[in-house]
Parts: sequence; C-alpha cells; structure tokens
Amino acid sequence: MSHMSTLKIKRIYEPLEKSDGFRVLIDRLWPRGVKKETADIDLWLKEIAPSAALRKWFQHMPSRWDEFSKKYKLELSDSEAVDTLIDNIKKHKRVTLLYGARDEIYNNAQVLLKFINDKLNH
Repeated sequence: MSHMSTLKIKRIYEPLEKSDGFRVLIDRLWPRGVKKETADIDLWLKEIAPSAALRKWFQHMPSRWDEFSKKYKLELSDSEAVDTLIDNIKKHKRVTLLYGARDEIYNNAQVLLKFINDKLNH
C-alpha cells in the first residue's frame, strides 16, 4: 500500500519552508548553533538516531558508509522510534527529517529516509 505523504530530508541549518510540513529532528545531539526557540521542531526523535557508539565509529567517513548503513538499519529494525515516526508520517501530509551533519551525502538521514520509504512502500 502506498502512502500519500511526502517525506524528505534537509539540514537543520537551511531556512524553514512552508513545504517542510511536520519537522522532525533525527539527531541524538542538539545541533550546534541552533536556538531551540527558533528551530521550529515539531518532534525531536533522538531515539531514532544511530547509537553513540555507531556514530563515533562512523565519523562520516565515506569508506565506512556501507558498513555504517548496514549497522544503522539493524538498529532501526529494532527501534520503537521507527513506529513513532511512521505514525507521524501517516498523520501529516508532509514530513521533513532534519539533521545537523555537514555531509549531505554520507549521513544517517539518508539511511533513515530509505529505510522508512522501504517500510512504507511494502
């Protein structure tokens, strides 16, 4: 069954847009330099972030990307936070997953986006 909501990712440092819809911060740590009052976060789902150990091991190194993706997906397949996120996606037309990482290619948001889309489309 396909879902009608739009799911996207973006850096939290990018300007807020109407098209963001429901904004979910998916990092375990609050992003540097972002004020809580002005962040416009609807939900901070820190439990959905990679474990501290996994994050420290990965360090955004492209050479570890495949292994990181596998390990993070394993963590996600055990995570109740995934259900929370999916419930919110079903409730809102548009959901934006926000992350603080500088690297826009090798980051947990990319893995999470694919993981959630795969789940929703099955």
